Amino acid sequence: MHSIKFYFQAATIAFCATAIISCGSGEKETRASNTTEELPKVEIKQVHLQDVAQIAEYTATVEAYKTNNITTSTANRIKEILVDVGSQVTKGQRLVILDNVNIEQMKVRLDNTEREYNRAVELLRIGGGTQQAVDQLKTELDASRRQYTNMVENTELVSPITGVVTARNYDPGDMTSAQPILTIEQVRPVKVMVNVSEVDYTKVKKGMKVSVKLDVYGEETFSGTVERIYPTIDPTTRTFTVEINIPNNDERIRPGMFARVEMNFGSANRVVVPDRAIVKQSGSGNKYVYVYKDGKVSFNKVELGQRLDDAYELLSGIENGADVVITGQSRLADGAAVEVINK
Repeated sequence: MHSIKFYFQAATIAFCATAIISCGSGEKETRASNTTEELPKVEIKQVHLQDVAQIAEYTATVEAYKTNNITTSTANRIKEILVDVGSQVTKGQRLVILDNVNIEQMKVRLDNTEREYNRAVELLRIGGGTQQAVDQLKTELDASRRQYTNMVENTELVSPITGVVTARNYDPGDMTSAQPILTIEQVRPVKVMVNVSEVDYTKVKKGMKVSVKLDVYGEETFSGTVERIYPTIDPTTRTFTVEINIPNNDERIRPGMFARVEMNFGSANRVVVPDRAIVKQSGSGNKYVYVYKDGKVSFNKVELGQRLDDAYELLSGIENGADVVITGQSRLADGAAVEVINK
């Protein structure tokens, strides 16, 4: 009796153990099956064409419209400097007076040469001289006149432009040498030189209006005009130079200021994609977007244009009307099947 009872208990325990093992195995298989079938969840958004203003921004440093270095053709002693750094000067205004001790001597030599020339001309007229002597003296007279005129001009130096003195390198009593005595810069107008991409070469026109912002003045905008378009493309940078003039009548803009120039080339019909859709490939700088179609996603390389608030203009990579993934990209790969949760 006791042996039968023992056998029954053992059989019961064995049966339950087998059942437990079977149940546990079944639960594991079910969970594995559910995990395998679970798809990455994503949100998508359809993209469309829209008109996008084609605005290009360039940075540059403000330059004086003209710069003149005031100096002498020959070394001379400075007698007086009539202006200083920061002085406003007008065209033709006297700036520097130099020593004129040699002018009188040069005038005496010029007068003597002129008398000899006149005498030679008179002798030739009455038959007592030669044409060769007249020609030789004429050459000497012309050279003396040029030398005297140059010396007079270099005794009182005047400004060739209206502008401001931006450098002074000598004091009265100094001898002039290689450096200019003064530097004068014209700041009405000022100019900026920008390097524009060659793809925009046919879009830039002389007289075209542009907007200029200066970091020192925040968001204030100044109006500029394309004054000159350089005719060659730099083969290294694939850019060409454009000179832009800014009137600067109040002289608030100064050479050396940092400028941001905006050129408006009209508008173009472009695909616009949410910025949340952009995936940056580390190490390469390339940009990609996952495009959803028929339950799967493809990894499309795109070329971005301008940033538009919370979106980007696309230059290439995605067609109008495509559905792009805007969330859940971290679990995706090219060709992956996905579950869309915002349809």
